[in-house]
Amino acid sequence: MSKEKVSSELSVEEKLRALYNLQKVDSEIDKIKILRGELPLEVRDLEDEIAGLQTRIDKYEIELKDNETAIHNKNIEIDEAKVLIKKYTEQQNNVRNNREFDALSKEVEFQNLEIELCEKKIREFKYRIDELNQLLTNSKNFIEERTADLELKKKELDDITKETQKEESDLFKESEEIAKSIDERLVIAYKRIRSNARNGLSVVTVERDACGGCFNKIPPQRQLEIRMRSKITVCEYCGRILIDKDIDIPIAELEKQLQIEREAAEDTKTKRAKRRSTRTKKDEE
Repeated sequence: MSKEKVSSELSVEEKLRALYNLQKVDSEIDKIKILRGELPLEVRDLEDEIAGLQTRIDKYEIELKDNETAIHNKNIEIDEAKVLIKKYTEQQNNVRNNREFDALSKEVEFQNLEIELCEKKIREFKYRIDELNQLLTNSKNFIEERTADLELKKKELDDITKETQKEESDLFKESEEIAKSIDERLVIAYKRIRSNARNGLSVVTVERDACGGCFNKIPPQRQLEIRMRSKITVCEYCGRILIDKDIDIPIAELEKQLQIEREAAEDTKTKRAKRRSTRTKKDEE
């Protein structure tokens, strides 16, 4: 039988009772989530933080290798410059005029400047390498601390989850089964109200003439409509679905109880009237 057919066969009272039962089950699920507290979020935040730290460490290590490669390349350039200096110096011994000698002298001077520049760059690279090594050490120590914290938080979460896993699974199944018996449009509205409610309450009872969700007063006529269970009523202030506190009792049985209470009240009223009349007669005598 389809969900639409099942839900269409339910009376308004049965739909209200089903919504109330769905709320009770979902509230129990909420209690389990509250028991877990912020642990799932803390675990996720720690995992994200550790992933970010690892990314930072990877970047540091790449930069470290790049600097080491740069130092190696600069040392090669220095060696090449020294070879050229030696070559130009030897050539100066075989020049034919001052112009050739000056040209070779400029080449030697240029190569010496290149060596000085390379040595300066090497010092800068080494300084950065020292910085990176310190950053790597600090980051690795910090990631070890955060990993230890993550393991601790995960253990706490696993312990709580193991304790409540079966109960939560059963409640989820029960919630799904109840939801299947309710019109899909009502379930969508229920979930929308529930997602917007701070305490997760979508269905609330009328308590002390007020909405059990936002505590705003409900007019007597509206309360009567809610007790009659002839239509689905929502709070005009917070939008929650309103039901009477005796929703678990079928309306027929509730009317019988109310009739008995009314008759008892009338009987008590009659007896009091008789006692007052008897006292009045005695006083007159």
